[in-house]
Amino acid sequence: MDPRPMTVPGEPTNILVVDDLPEKILVYRTILGELNQNLITAASGEEALRAVLAHDFAVILLDVQMPGMSGLETAALIRRRKRSAHTPIIFLTAFSDEVRATEGYAQGAVDYISTPVVPAILRAKVRVFADLYRMAQQVRRQAEERIALAEERTRRAAAEEANQRLAFLTHAGAVLAGSLDQTVIAQDAIRLALSYLADTAVLVTLPSDGREVRVLRGRGGPAGSALEADLGHDALERDLARAVDRAAAENATVPLSDNVLAVPLRARGQVTAVLGLSRQQTGRAFPAADVAVAETLASRVAMALENARLYHELQQADRQKNEFLSMLAHELRNPLAPIRNAAEVLNHDGISADRVRWAHGVIDRQLTHLVRLVDDLLDVSRITLGKIRLAVDLVDLESAITQAVEAVGPLIDKFGHRLEVALPAHPVHVQGDPTRLIQVFANLLNNAAKYTEPGGRIGLTAAVKAAPSGDGTGAHAPALVEVRVRDTGVGIAPELLPTVFDLFTQASRSLDRSQGGLGIGLTLVRRLVEMHGGFVEAHSAGVGHGSEFAVVLPVAEVQLAPAPAAPTRSTEPQSEPAPLRVVIIDDNIDGAESLADLIGLLGHQARTAHDGPTGIDAVRAFEPDVVLLDIGLPGMDGFEVARRLRRDPRARATLITISGYGRDEDRALSREAGCSYHFVKPVEIRSLQTMFAAIQSSLHSGAQVNQG
Repeated sequence: MDPRPMTVPGEPTNILVVDDLPEKILVYRTILGELNQNLITAASGEEALRAVLAHDFAVILLDVQMPGMSGLETAALIRRRKRSAHTPIIFLTAFSDEVRATEGYAQGAVDYISTPVVPAILRAKVRVFADLYRMAQQVRRQAEERIALAEERTRRAAAEEANQRLAFLTHAGAVLAGSLDQTVIAQDAIRLALSYLADTAVLVTLPSDGREVRVLRGRGGPAGSALEADLGHDALERDLARAVDRAAAENATVPLSDNVLAVPLRARGQVTAVLGLSRQQTGRAFPAADVAVAETLASRVAMALENARLYHELQQADRQKNEFLSMLAHELRNPLAPIRNAAEVLNHDGISADRVRWAHGVIDRQLTHLVRLVDDLLDVSRITLGKIRLAVDLVDLESAITQAVEAVGPLIDKFGHRLEVALPAHPVHVQGDPTRLIQVFANLLNNAAKYTEPGGRIGLTAAVKAAPSGDGTGAHAPALVEVRVRDTGVGIAPELLPTVFDLFTQASRSLDRSQGGLGIGLTLVRRLVEMHGGFVEAHSAGVGHGSEFAVVLPVAEVQLAPAPAAPTRSTEPQSEPAPLRVVIIDDNIDGAESLADLIGLLGHQARTAHDGPTGIDAVRAFEPDVVLLDIGLPGMDGFEVARRLRRDPRARATLITISGYGRDEDRALSREAGCSYHFVKPVEIRSLQTMFAAIQSSLHSGAQVNQG
């Protein structure tokens, strides 16, 4: 049998043969051909080095004696390359001596074969190194496969953990989105944390209104999670309490130790709660991946709690809106009923003069009430949009309060209240709009009268108090005047006090004793006072204990001007001014005709037209002194009518806009179109009478009417 070693099956290996003689190369090819290896040849040391750079070899057969670079020099250079430093080298030489062999082994040779070679010996040695190379390659591949398998297992485990985290967060998102109740969301957050992140979890709510911190705690166990609600801060474990306090103070995630973690919940740029997690029971640590999951969970809990808060506020706002609309319908219908009844009375023949006066009084009172409701709505809208402009003047506070008392006097008398007013002994002045300040005090007195049982007491006091301490700049702070309105009425519930000045907020009241109003009076009070540089506060000991409102305004520094000289009176007799000629252009026929009748009762002559072209023709034919012009006319609007009349040299009338549009923009358009005045419907007949008197006086004296 052939004593050759067992061949390891596999792909052919690379074998390098280096000899400068072609005939020897041919011999080596013949001898080694039956090994079925990949034989690569080189005729010099340089070629051998290039081959080593290009391939890995199982063994190198290297002739010692070569021209140029010898085999020993070539071997030394091969050994210097890292990848070929351990490649077996067999030297081939015809000169075999101990000195040369020792030198060859020193250069890393594994064997020395004398030439001419024995074919069987050469094949056997080459076969051994080829087999060793293949086995080494196989071992390396197996090691690489084991490493790759371990890496794959690690990646698979990491992917499974990532999938678990993703599945948990997906489940958490679905659970937290399933409710808009803050209590349920907090409980779900604790249960979720116990199911994946912690042995003990707490959610510490940090109210912004100064109320006590609330704690919801949950502990996991074999029987499931147990929740404890409405605990105090003192109920927290020491480490959890420290972590929670730090997270709230630093607005950042706090890992107090390996197994205690606290994550802040943020909303509206503030920390509103803290999620505390503990693994002290099991001793597990919080790796970075779990910290990231905890932060993501806290973010989703914060978002769910904020959505619940916004939903609650939206529900409350929607409820207030619905209540307001219902109240608005009620308040608008109330005066319409007596107006209709009075109109029906006037429609009957043969009624007495007393009944006519009675009907007139009913209509006038109820119309005044309707106008006040609409004015309140418009005032709130204008203030909210920043459209209110104050006509600032030096206001005597006593005068403003006196006029407010006079305005509310009939209501106070109706309920039989006792009103006590105490004002400073010396005059107090403020910078402001007198009309708006009267409105502020009248609204507060009106509220006090409406929400006090008949025969109650209402007190109004005003007192000057010292200004608050300076800001350190040395600037002089003005003194303040404080006006307080107190009553013995129904009072204000504690939960309503923080929102009593909000729009559409109104204390609950039964339908049978509703005193009217839209719940916007106090909103007007607060915003008007703030526009005057002051503030207003509400106080009440609770339902049934009355209420008190305090308005604080800066006191103005008064510089008294010399009294104006008394006007001189002419001794010449004054003739009566001639009646005015008036054209009314309005597409509302009832409105135009009734206004024409009123103007006739005032002693003037009036004509009506109900569209723009007809109105222009009426002006040209009648040559009036005054044109009362509606804006919303069909076809040609009132602005265009005014512009055309201004371009007509025959039309010298004073143009006055009377319209349901009362915004600042509408008034500006009226001025641009050439109208001298702008009245909002319904027009107070007294205001119109005053305006007519001014126009009569101007025409009588020959002066020009101000076109502003």
